[in-house]
Amino acid sequence: MAKTAVRFKDSVAEFERLRKDIAARRFAPVYLLMGEESYFIDTLCDALASTILTPAEQSFNQITVYGKDTDAAQVVNLCRQMPMMGAHEVIIVKEAQQLRNIDKLALYTSKPQPSTILVVCHKERGVDRRSAFYKQCAAAGEVFESVRPRDYEIGPWLGEFVSARGLKIDAKAVQMLTDQIGCDISKISNEVDKLLLALPAGTKSITDAHIEQYVGISKEYNNFELCNAVAAQQVERAMRIADHFARNPKDNPLLVTIMALFNQFRDIFVVNYLGWLSRRKGQPFPDDMSLMRTLKKSNVYAVREIKQAAVRWPNRRVFNILGLLREYDAKSKGIGTGGADDGELLRELLLKIFMA
Repeated sequence: MAKTAVRFKDSVAEFERLRKDIAARRFAPVYLLMGEESYFIDTLCDALASTILTPAEQSFNQITVYGKDTDAAQVVNLCRQMPMMGAHEVIIVKEAQQLRNIDKLALYTSKPQPSTILVVCHKERGVDRRSAFYKQCAAAGEVFESVRPRDYEIGPWLGEFVSARGLKIDAKAVQMLTDQIGCDISKISNEVDKLLLALPAGTKSITDAHIEQYVGISKEYNNFELCNAVAAQQVERAMRIADHFARNPKDNPLLVTIMALFNQFRDIFVVNYLGWLSRRKGQPFPDDMSLMRTLKKSNVYAVREIKQAAVRWPNRRVFNILGLLREYDAKSKGIGTGGADDGELLRELLLKIFMA
């Protein structure tokens, strides 16, 4: 199947549209919720499951089945049943990527029953767009494709997610969460929801101190602070953080740290190159807003940090450091480690970076 052209921001916009439609009780006869990011699929499925029917009606007219325990023929038979004492019957198929002969659902979706609402949750990957089942879902109902965010997209999404709950979140708090959790929206949303319950009444903004206190991520020992220490050429501080990482390897995977350092030095390389073009070629150096777009950053604060670091790290050094980071990326995956553990590898890498 061809790679999707749907972008993360498209998924977010479509998710919000569908959520509003569901809240307004504008239902489609068929929902195909598919893709790699489970958070949006689960949230829409839960909204449909709790909104279409009343709790009393759900007992008679709402059926949930799982792909590994059923097949397409059984789902079609369920969809063709008439509701008992109600206007709608709701059939929810979870883990539909495990459903046997899923394409045979086209026997139903070619002519859906007006009284039935079918919800198909197909995670991990999308349904083949060339199939009759996909085309009929698109024609008769709603097809939603859930795309995972890229690293630079998670920060803006998290800001909007928190804003929708009436708060703000600091750039450093965002960085701490995403460094620790990555781009897994389900995990991030769970942590934020737990955090909101724990915050004192009247809190207006989530800070790094809140993350440290309620989520348990140290505001001193994390990849954000390590990158800052390296950028500022603070050798002692960087090695202290590396020692902490070595003592807590499960909480601080070496591969994630190397990716954070690589992204930082890649950005420094770009800023230095743009400065070279400005000095040597007479091209205007981009303003901060333009750099935000070029570097794919979510705030001006991050751009200014990179510009300050670029002054300390000329590209003749950065080029060598990027090579080192690729080398240690391989070592973090077990290639050519010479028996060194992750803590030793990180300390060794940092010393080589400072000496580059």
